[in-house]
Amino acid sequence: MKPISTDKAPAAIGPYSQGIKAHGFVFTAGQIALDPASGQIVEGGITPQTLRVLANLTAVLSAAGATWADVVKTTVFLADLADFPVVNELYGKHLGAARPARSTVQVAALPRGALVEIDAIAHVKE
Repeated sequence: MKPISTDKAPAAIGPYSQGIKAHGFVFTAGQIALDPASGQIVEGGITPQTLRVLANLTAVLSAAGATWADVVKTTVFLADLADFPVVNELYGKHLGAARPARSTVQVAALPRGALVEIDAIAHVKE
């Protein structure tokens, strides 16, 4: 197993890695809308938070040698399922032609009061 780390995504805020590369896959930690430079949650609601989460995930995937075309599964965690249409639209635009399997769930709360968190599993070359 190889830990994945990049300064283009927020540093882990606990005892975990941004991602782990193992057996031809990369497993990302869930990304919330932390700005990597400030370490603060981006303000402005679900749209800027979703865009930041997707940018953070893109950075972790890139550090592991993967792109969204390599992603096989994502999980989207929402503080409010009413935000799903906005997140779904932004997610679709960001992923382009990629269509990984996906689960979306509403949760009671997310770290730091975030509105959205997404993790990903991607296939990568060893």
